[in-house]
Amino acid sequence: MKNLTQKIAVVFLFATFLIPLISKAQSSPELFDGKTLKGWKRLAGTADYKVEDGAIVGTTVLNSGNTFLVTDKEYGDFILEMDTKIESPLSNSGVQTRSHYDPSGNNGKGKVYGRQFEIDPSVRKWSGGIYDEGRRDWLYPLDLNAKAKDAFKVGEYNHIRIECIGNEMKTWINGTPVAYMVDTVDSKGFIGLQVHAVSTTEQAGKKVYFKNLRIQTKNLVPKPFPKDVFVVNYTPNTLSAHEKASGWKLLYDGHTSTGWRGATITAFPAKGWVYNEGAMHVLPSAGKEESGGGDIVTDDMYSAFDLSFEFKLTPGANTGVKYFVTLSEVTKGSAIGLEYQVLDDALHPDAKLGRNGDRTLASLYDLIPSKKQERFTRSIGAWNTGRIVVYPDNHVEHYLNGVKVLEYERGSKEFRDLVAISKYVIWKNFGEAKEGHILLQDHGNEAYFRSIKIRKL
Repeated sequence: MKNLTQKIAVVFLFATFLIPLISKAQSSPELFDGKTLKGWKRLAGTADYKVEDGAIVGTTVLNSGNTFLVTDKEYGDFILEMDTKIESPLSNSGVQTRSHYDPSGNNGKGKVYGRQFEIDPSVRKWSGGIYDEGRRDWLYPLDLNAKAKDAFKVGEYNHIRIECIGNEMKTWINGTPVAYMVDTVDSKGFIGLQVHAVSTTEQAGKKVYFKNLRIQTKNLVPKPFPKDVFVVNYTPNTLSAHEKASGWKLLYDGHTSTGWRGATITAFPAKGWVYNEGAMHVLPSAGKEESGGGDIVTDDMYSAFDLSFEFKLTPGANTGVKYFVTLSEVTKGSAIGLEYQVLDDALHPDAKLGRNGDRTLASLYDLIPSKKQERFTRSIGAWNTGRIVVYPDNHVEHYLNGVKVLEYERGSKEFRDLVAISKYVIWKNFGEAKEGHILLQDHGNEAYFRSIKIRKL
């Protein structure tokens, strides 16, 4: 009994010493003391920041640019948590992570740039997505995780969590996992709170609130993320540990042609393709189908799958990624299959053919046009990301740079009606095979593919 009493006393003394330390760490006074803006500074715009009732309150100002309240200190690896509220769906805000400042940017007004946890109460509901402020635009639109779109509530406080550990960034809203990306830039930088620019009197005077800011920089333990949430990985031709555990496989390793062969031969083409320099590079030839090394296909066949790939076009180029390619059709040109069109819409004449734009970039070629905004299409010569998802129930989706641009049902009446008025009408049961190869097209124009990965569903 005496020994038990002594042990209890030791535990009590240890807890008495430890609990204040934990509370001190959780309150993170070095980030925000709850009373003043000590340790913070305003950059870039003229929006107003004040401390009210223990919260940092930012207020929009008419005709101001994006304004940021940023930490004096830079942070590398951290877990950041806070509660935030935005009072109007007309507003927009965000939390900068590992960010930077260019005083000469925006014509001398100053520019903040870096990854941002988006706070977006608009009808698209992309809160918790990852935006690259002042640099690369959207990195993780919430079309990639539509189940999380309703996690953020306008007009009330929302708890957010941001993990920046190593080259990974993960986000949560009210306990819901939202976005997960692997990046190649910014190992450290400041943290910032954004008040977005406004241009109408209706948007002016709106407030955004931040309170209970807590940051942890040591003994970081990553929180698990669901395996079915898509990961945006900007490290070329690699898979993160999470992607591997979720069942993703690389179809191209960046160095060899392993897993690929010519569509009409049993080996990889001896000419027309370069594969050992970090990209599957189709060389220019006559500008026609199969005019160089010919199409290449995967050795394996796939049924339901999630396929992601990066592509880079040269001016005027035409190529494509085909799926459910059976190689059973007799054709003099490219092999037959459903095609995710990869095209320079501005310079290649094919963009103006077909019906209603169904031969433009990211369309289901000659069948369904992609509905895309120009801002989500990266320029010729830059890397874009395509994605094709085929579910076990034959529902199919096309994405471009994280934004869903079309969807359809394979084998449905609507699908068959489209086939009946397309160039594919001559092929029996076109696009309805149980399984098929993945194909990269040689259309005689120079183009590049990399980071080709697939997960069976």
